[in-house]
Amino acid sequence: MAVRRLDIHRRDKGERALVTLLGEVGPATAPLLRAALERCLRDGMTVIDVDLTTVDSCDAKGLDVFLTASRRAERVHAALRLHHPCAQITRLLAVTGSAPLLLAAPVHPVPPALLHDLLDTSASVASAGGTHASGDSAAVPVVKDGIRLRRLTRRQTEGMSEDIADLVVEPVAGSSGQAHRERLDFLWRLAVSARRTGFALLLAETTVPVGCAFGFPVGPGGRSERGLQECIGRLTGRTGFLLLTQVVAQHHGQHRDIGRLLQQRLLVDRHAALGVALLHPADRAAQAAYESWGWRNHGELIGLPGRGAPCVLTLSRESAPAVPVPRDAGRGRA
Repeated sequence: MAVRRLDIHRRDKGERALVTLLGEVGPATAPLLRAALERCLRDGMTVIDVDLTTVDSCDAKGLDVFLTASRRAERVHAALRLHHPCAQITRLLAVTGSAPLLLAAPVHPVPPALLHDLLDTSASVASAGGTHASGDSAAVPVVKDGIRLRRLTRRQTEGMSEDIADLVVEPVAGSSGQAHRERLDFLWRLAVSARRTGFALLLAETTVPVGCAFGFPVGPGGRSERGLQECIGRLTGRTGFLLLTQVVAQHHGQHRDIGRLLQQRLLVDRHAALGVALLHPADRAAQAAYESWGWRNHGELIGLPGRGAPCVLTLSRESAPAVPVPRDAGRGRA
């Protein structure tokens, strides 16, 4: 009996991968396909387009590979989509109820010849069919205009640090000395936070970044934040929390909803029941922005070494509002 063969070709553009298959997906070739898709996720791909135009058939084992890869992609806020299946694969997807989970559903069908052209667009462009829904059970507000959330690895954060800094201040060229210092300060905080265990950064984007939130967990056993942990414990009765070192929402039409969505999602992703932010006491604008997102302002926290007396704000995941704030609410950036 002839051994079935499957050729796999991958082409990357930014954080988007096009995987073109040629042959058959079955017991002998499923492990090779599984390894290829897992490699895409390990490499930080956020969109995996699988072109099935030249795939003759796929059995239950092959379908299981696609479903498993899709679930793993969801957990890291990525998406796997199948394009142009043959009649046999289409029937398999329909019979098993897998079509809504795996098949791409663009508003305008994309011919196979144009799939490569998709990779010439920015990796941050949202798909025509919308953002793939997350598997998290916690309720979060839904924003419009094709805004999606993406979790960045440390490597991706480093590569996009300048773009993320643009959310805080305009590019340095032609800006004031104060803006330059603010930008450098932000980049320093981002780099220091990224080195902490458990660091997480969520990026909100359309065709460009429109917001981000990042931080790291603080819990029992940590020495560098012991004083802060004890103070927060006395205030809230909790021994562990997520320290948000920055929340930024650009002056986008939905900036308030974007900021709230980023914070809630970050707490859910890191399994944190409490978020903590430390702000400068004189930064009233930032405090007002956090309070508009549902944070509780506890006032200045005295006694932390090297910190002065920062203003402490907390956000409980259970008490965080799950609906967007009114559209006419004032703007703010933190």
